[in-house]
Formats: sequence, structure tokens, C-alpha cells
Amino acid sequence: MSSVSDREGFFARRCVWVNGPVVVGAGPSGLAVGACLREQGVPFVVLERADCIASLWQKRTYDRLKLHLPKQFCQLPNFPFPKHFPEYPTKNQFIDYLESYANHFEINPQFNQCVQSAKYDEACRLWRVRTVSMDGLVRSEVEYICQWLVVATGENAERVVPEIEGMEEFEGEVVHACDYKSGDQFSGKRVLVVGCGNSGMEVSLDLINHNAKPSMVVRSSVHVLPREIFGKSTFELAVMMMKWLPLWLVDKIMLILAWLILGNIEKYGLKRPSVGPLELKNTKGKTPVLDIGALEKIKSGEIEVVPGIKRFTRGMVELVSGETLEIDSVVFATGYCSNVPFWLQESEFFKDGFPKASFPNGWKGKAGLYAVGFTRRGLSGASLDAMRIAQDIGKVWKEDLNQKNRKVPSHRRCISRF
Repeated sequence: MSSVSDREGFFARRCVWVNGPVVVGAGPSGLAVGACLREQGVPFVVLERADCIASLWQKRTYDRLKLHLPKQFCQLPNFPFPKHFPEYPTKNQFIDYLESYANHFEINPQFNQCVQSAKYDEACRLWRVRTVSMDGLVRSEVEYICQWLVVATGENAERVVPEIEGMEEFEGEVVHACDYKSGDQFSGKRVLVVGCGNSGMEVSLDLINHNAKPSMVVRSSVHVLPREIFGKSTFELAVMMMKWLPLWLVDKIMLILAWLILGNIEKYGLKRPSVGPLELKNTKGKTPVLDIGALEKIKSGEIEVVPGIKRFTRGMVELVSGETLEIDSVVFATGYCSNVPFWLQESEFFKDGFPKASFPNGWKGKAGLYAVGFTRRGLSGASLDAMRIAQDIGKVWKEDLNQKNRKVPSHRRCISRF
């Protein structure tokens, strides 16, 4: 039974009935779901808090970024990359691809719609998705009512910045990798890069190329693999071997090949985890670094590898080893996290922002709830889940002979738009 405040809020805001599912998020995952639903003939609404599709790619990535995997592993369902695109498309090429994808499948998200809450109403067996948007100084609230809810906000919705002692005392520039565009603004500066994943490595390399002096903080172990082995993508080679060999053996082969090509990286301060790269990715979601030149700079000493941070002072950082470094700027390449716990009022399917069930069973919950883009398997995993979701919803949609005759309860200020 809805509370009095819920009922008052229901009547106070504009309500929109959605005939099909509401998809939250217009990144690659949300677009993939929209395209697959379009193929099934199911109507839908995509809600996006930004003013564009794929806002992470358009607004929160550095200029030199390219896809780390070959394009065939990053294409979305039913729409290959243009043949003239290189094997590793640039950031702008990938954005162009996504724009073409949205246009081709006629996906028109409702932009500037920030979802405040989404909860299942047991009384009417429907989802109620509340959004807020700002048009200048005018604030408007909408409640979308639907039978199905697809969570497509993904793994990388919010930046993660660790709290470190003395950070407020540091007088230099501090940015997260999502606000870093180019090393050009750091030319000649001593920059501390916090994080040694793909972003940390690539930012450090970009800083070197712009005459900056980076020191990279490596707090934990990390797998570094060559991007290509014998002219083939390392990822592609691993996928091929996984068809015939168990995961543990593929991991051993990959590490042997990495050692032969890259040498012993531990003597440069890069300690490898005890768990293999593929197993670590599957169980913890931690992606191995695919080296595109940073390791050579580490070996030459141009990129200095340093241990964890103890505290910051005005123009210095003290490391856990007791060593101090004079620095001018800090770039936090410390990743992102899910924002699902902040708006989805549900605890059975999701936990800590991720589906409780592991791949390949984390795409479907109860009461018409779905998730896409949380497999920790990149765009190929998102595409697979998008197809499953669309087929599942499409089956119910087509079997419901009374769908056209469904009567929507008439509420004051409630309109049927979709």
C-alpha cells in the first residue's frame, strides 16, 4: 500500500505511461538494449541524465584514448563498425559509431532526465521511475510508469577519488582522469598519477609525450600484458584458446608469453597478482593492463613507479616507504563505480551497485527488472545481455494478446506518451 506522502507526490508531478520498458542510461549498453528492442518491435523510453548519448566517452575521456580491444569485440548488436575504421578506433571514431548506431535504430533518449528513484509498486505491479530535469532555473519532475525497468547505467557511472590525509593542504592542481584531456596543460610539471590500470598507464605515457615528469603510484599488484602477441590481439588470442583449453591453462600460457615479450616487470616495481589475469578479471572485475608503450618508459626511468601514498603536504607527497616527492599536480586514475545504490530502491537483485548473480546470470531479476553493462566483460558482455533482455521482454510483449486493450488507471495530470 502506498503511503500518503507517496500518493501526494504522485499527483504533484507529471506522470507518463510507457507502453514498453524504461531504459536508464544512454551509454553503449542502453543503446544496445534500445536497438534490440527495436528489432523485437517493442516500444521503449531511454532516460539519460546528460545532454548527449555516451556522455562518459564524449565528456569524461582523454583525447588520445583508443579502444583497447579490436573493433570486432566492441561492436554493438546488428551494426558492425565501418570497414575503413582502424582495428583500434579512436575516441572520436567510437563516438561517431555510437551516434550512427542511435540514428540507425531511431533511438531518441529523453536527455537531461536525472533519475532520482525507481521502485516497484506492489499494489499496481508496475515500476515508478522519478526524474528531475532543469531547464534554466525551471525544475521539472516526471514520473515514468512502466512494466519493465532496464538498468543500463553501467559500471563506470561515478568517479572514485580516495580520501588521503593532507589532500586539502596540497596547493597544486588535482584532477580525476575523467577531467584529464591532454598532457599539454602539464608540460614541464611534476605530476603524480595515482593508479596503475589502463588509464593510469596511458595518462602517464601521454604526460611523457607532452614533456611532463610523471610518477605513477602502484599500490597493489597488476597484470601487464602486451596488446598484441605474434601480430594478433592478446584478447583475441585468449578468446581463441578459451574455446579449447581451461581458463587456468590459458592464464599460464598468457603469463609465459608476457614474460617472453615484456620480460620480468617485477624489478620495475610492478608486482604481478597471484591469480591469473583472466581469472582475476572474471572474479574481481580487475582488467589487466594492455601495454601500448608505457612499460618501455617505465624501464627507461622516464615514468617513475612509486609505492602507496601516506599523506600530502603543500607541495609534496610522503609515500608509505618514507620517501618524499616534490610534485606540482595530481591526476587520480582511480576508476569509477556504479551509482545504482543511490537511486534504485531494490535489494534482492542488486548488491553494492552490481547484480548479485555472476555472469551469465546477472541480467534478469524479478518483477520486470533487468541489468545490462554490469558483466565486467566490456562491450561484448553488454551486447550479449542486451540481446537476452530484448528477447525476454519481446516474448512477453508478443504473447500478451490484451496489450492493446490494456487500460491505464486515469490519474490527474497523467498522460500516455510512449
